[in-house]
Amino acid sequence: MSERHPIIAITGSSGAGTSTVTRTFANIFRREGVKAAIIEGDSFHRFDRKEMKRKAAEAEKTGNKHFSHFGADNNLFGELESLFATYAKSGTGRARKYLHNDEEAAPYKQEPGTFTPWEELPADTDMLFYEGLHGAVVTPEHNIAQHPDLRIGVVPVINLEWIQKLWRDKHQRGYSTEAVTDTILRRMPDYELHVPQFAHTHELPACPWWTRQPSSARHPSADESMVVIRFANPKGIDFLPLNMIDNSWMSRANTICVPGGKMELAMQLIFTPFVWRMMERKKRAP
Repeated sequence: MSERHPIIAITGSSGAGTSTVTRTFANIFRREGVKAAIIEGDSFHRFDRKEMKRKAAEAEKTGNKHFSHFGADNNLFGELESLFATYAKSGTGRARKYLHNDEEAAPYKQEPGTFTPWEELPADTDMLFYEGLHGAVVTPEHNIAQHPDLRIGVVPVINLEWIQKLWRDKHQRGYSTEAVTDTILRRMPDYELHVPQFAHTHELPACPWWTRQPSSARHPSADESMVVIRFANPKGIDFLPLNMIDNSWMSRANTICVPGGKMELAMQLIFTPFVWRMMERKKRAP
């Protein structure tokens, strides 16, 4: 952790809702004039899309049907931990981008599913912001969770997570229902080992929802869900503005429930003071 070079990590599975939290922080950064270095967890996968498919096919031939993007062998945990440590110390580091689709790939004149070259982070950033699968991972070899100053875990009920992933991958990335379902099932062992990092996070937004079969359910609206926000340490949290959100309530001393449609408002109320404090500590740091 670093007062001079703070790090925020949003962590959760594919389809969990980390993009919603990231959008909230983008609005906070823009409004407060914060210059953040933005890092996507997908850029720390070990293999590009073609190589990953080839490796998965090879693994399946040997009887391994659970080869996935969640596993330690298929990610650059060491490089991610090094980036966090380097940034916390000096505000510098190296990163790259993973190009998910044609729109992202076009400016680089590369194929979708490939990585851009490693590059130095922009100079003079105020903080590092990470969104991905492994922002709070702890393994016998690596402790990524020790570096971020604010760790936010996002986890819906598993059915909602699958529904959201199915909808996104079908409608935005062109995959079939069968292909997405196969990916979900393949990932389950590594999901259990590496994705539930929530013992290491400070805040935990979660969205419980239906129990319908994921492949047959439509994508839910925000108003059809509730958001449960748990604070690992509620000291210093001002709950009064949160309690003023219509139909919200405190279920425990460290937990508040808000309607799904008010999630981004709740995140704004919670995280803006965190960003203020980080910037104040940064200014005072020697």
